[in-house]
Order: sequence, then structure tokens, then C-alpha cells
Amino acid sequence: MNHFKFYNKEDLLYLTRLRRFETKLGERLQVLSHPDQFEEKLDKSSASYVLFGIPEDIGVKANYGKGGADSAWLPFLSSFLNMQSNDFLTGEEILLLGHFDFGDLQYLIENHARSEEEKIEAYRHAVNQIDEEVEQLSKQITAAGKIPIAIGGGHNNAYPLIKGSAKGLFKSGKIPLAQINVINLDAHTDFRPAEGRHSGNGFRYAEEDGYLQKYSVIGVKESYIQQNVWLDFVNNPFLDLISYEDIFLHEKRNFLQAVAHCTNLMDENYCGIDLDLDVIQDVLSSACASSGITVMHARQYVNFVAQDLKPAYLHICEGAAQLSDGRKTDTIGQLIGFLVADFVKARQDLKIN
Repeated sequence: MNHFKFYNKEDLLYLTRLRRFETKLGERLQVLSHPDQFEEKLDKSSASYVLFGIPEDIGVKANYGKGGADSAWLPFLSSFLNMQSNDFLTGEEILLLGHFDFGDLQYLIENHARSEEEKIEAYRHAVNQIDEEVEQLSKQITAAGKIPIAIGGGHNNAYPLIKGSAKGLFKSGKIPLAQINVINLDAHTDFRPAEGRHSGNGFRYAEEDGYLQKYSVIGVKESYIQQNVWLDFVNNPFLDLISYEDIFLHEKRNFLQAVAHCTNLMDENYCGIDLDLDVIQDVLSSACASSGITVMHARQYVNFVAQDLKPAYLHICEGAAQLSDGRKTDTIGQLIGFLVADFVKARQDLKIN
């Protein structure tokens, strides 16, 4: 993992606003004391969750999207580290590992590609390199019996998370085949053809390469479904989607009924949990939605699936603090922080009950 930056305790405390009579998550989260002994220390850690960032927008740009998905990690980190450590969430169950920095790949592309199409090809080539490193990390985490929590970045990172998690769970003997299910809350299927890696086809690559067993996506806008992709979902019993319109316009099911329908389709296998922030109305992302679900729906989704499924990983992606067109927000970090906290607390509640 040439592009990974490990954090130490000083890194966490630098972003944590210490206050008398209070304890913040930044004071309680675990870190690796010796990154050079990564696998050994990971195995010995008492943490159940390993949190890391993939702040890149290369996959989004490779999909002709707006840049900016690389800007959410630091605001999230600042917000999350300053949440209170209390009986609801102490923070001691989470190992904050660090983040990937693919800035050198971005720099090379921006300064050497001579045309827009050459840039697209270069971005897609770079996504393959990102895939390799994210896959390696997620494999190591799941093989050690931990649950990766990955904050993106583009949705291209679903592919290496699926592949790496499947390999890690297989290596640890938890599944008979290197294959997992995935549930995804998203305005898009991200099941475009496998004609070059980008943020719009991670699940297609995972399915074609045999690492994705069942895939169910909730909240897809009907106007965003390509006809050939729709036919794939209609004709493949291992693919399922419930559109935004079926839930909120035609009212065939309410939101939680839709989520329950999708979790019921999953077998006892481990399941990756994806949430693309472009599904939430007015949240800044590479594909902002003027019509979408609410923040409360997103939090209910994370809480429900965390308890109803066996999570292979949690992946929250596509959010931005600032887009390449200049639009900004100061709430994206807090939103992602709530979602991560909701996931961990839901898993804890499951153990308590």
C-alpha cells in the first residue's frame, strides 16, 4: 500500500478539541502503535471496526463526473473525532487506521494528459491501481476478523472493497467461496458496462469477476436506469432494485419496507453495506439530487441493515465538502459522522439485546 498514510495518536489529538469534564472520540479511538507491524498489530487489536479514508475523485472523473469526492474525508474526521465518548459510543471499539493519498496519480494525469479523452483513459488506468491497494487493505482487515468502514471517494471503490472483503473472509474460513452479497442505497445502480474502471461500474466488475453473489439497490431513480442495465436486473435473479418512484411516488412500499424487502432477499452470507450520498436530497455530491431521500431515511437504512445483516464492510461514498464547480457545504462531515456512529451503535445494540 504505497499510498497509505497511517495515523498516530498525535494526529488524532491535533484535530480533537479537548475540553475539561468531557471525553471526545478522538481521545478513545485506537490507532496502530507500529504500522510496520501492521498485520500483527491488526490481529491483536481489540477493535471490531477499522476506519479509513479513500479521499479521491479519480473514479468519479473517469466516469465524466464532477470532481470533489476527495474533499469529504477531513471534514468527516474533524467532526467524528469531536463527538462525545459516552455509553452510547465509547470509540474504543474502532481502530482509526489512516487514509489513502493518491495525489501523485492525480497530479500526473492533470499535468500530462493532452486531451479530455486522454484524461479519461488515464483516470481509468489509475482506478486500477487504486483498486489494487484498496483490495489489499480490505482483505487484511476482514481476514483479521474486523469490519472495514471506508469513507470515500468515488463509488468505484465498491469493487475493491467487495473483492478484498470476499477474499479476506474466505481466507479466515468464514465463507466457503470468495463471494459476498451487497446492499446499496443509491440513486444509481452503478452497474454500467465493464468498459474501463470508473465510479459507475464497480458492481458490474465485481459481479463479472465472481465476487458479488447477490446485489440489491434501493432508491434508484427510474430516469437514471439505462435500458440495458434494467434488462440485466429483470433477467438476473441475483440482482434486485426498488426505485425511488416505487417507494415515494407510487407508494408500493414505504421506505423501511423497501429496505426490509432487500435484506430478506439476502441469504446468511456476509453482506457489504453501501451508501452513496447522492441519494440524499440536497447533499453535496458529484451528482447532487434535487429530489431524493432525507437524511433520516439514510440513518434509518444504516441502522436497519447493520442489525439485520452480517456486514462485510460499510462504505459511505461520493459526498463532497467542495465540488470542482465551486459549490461548498460545511455539513458533510457531520452527516457522515452520524452515519458511522449509527452503524457502530446498531451493531452494539444487537450484541446487548
